[in-house]
Amino acid sequence: MTNLSKSNRTTNMSKAILRVRNVTKSYGVGESAVTVLRDIDFSVAEGTSLAIVGPSGSGKTTLLGLCAGLDQSTSGDILLNDIALNGLHEDKLAAVRNAYVGFIFQNFQLLPTLTALENVMVPLELRGVRNNKKTALELLEKVGLGHRSSHYPSQLSGGEQQRVALARAFANRPKILFADEPTGNLDAETGELVEQLLFDLNRSAGTTLILVTHDLELANKTDRVLSLKGGVMV
Repeated sequence: MTNLSKSNRTTNMSKAILRVRNVTKSYGVGESAVTVLRDIDFSVAEGTSLAIVGPSGSGKTTLLGLCAGLDQSTSGDILLNDIALNGLHEDKLAAVRNAYVGFIFQNFQLLPTLTALENVMVPLELRGVRNNKKTALELLEKVGLGHRSSHYPSQLSGGEQQRVALARAFANRPKILFADEPTGNLDAETGELVEQLLFDLNRSAGTTLILVTHDLELANKTDRVLSLKGGVMV
């Protein structure tokens, strides 16, 4: 058994936004090669959520990076919105990410020299969106930080920084959102708030959500859970 369905949704009732076909990822060559993922095979239906769980070193973050087009597999195929990622040059991968993908990271990755508002505006400016300041401010309001829009990351708590990162991730209305340990650096109470905002924004935007987490309670809030151990699905 490779993964567990946690809802009545089925992949054959809606389009698969992500297809991972027999993917293997190795580093190095010859006898020194280290395989971190082996024969991974699954698909994710549009508008659903999937958690990737497993012990440290099981390949969770590596798999997330491959699915998001941040790295390329050694063998196998990954199709994101019917676009084959393997073999694409970096500029093409960047274009795919910009068009379809949002990211949330454990360490927030806000630009320290920009205010909260300016951080949310960055992806909108890169796409040439008009009225991007108004759109960014509306997103900050949705995560409860409209009053902190002029503050810099160093002036915000960890939870506030992650909420800014959430607003930024949804700025481009991504078709698929990848979250790597989104509550890993937060205390329990703040983590619950960020989780609620994440799922609320995801539902309202109709975005597909794929997250990596050590938190089984968080994982169980998604539609499906995929478990990795030693680089293979279990």
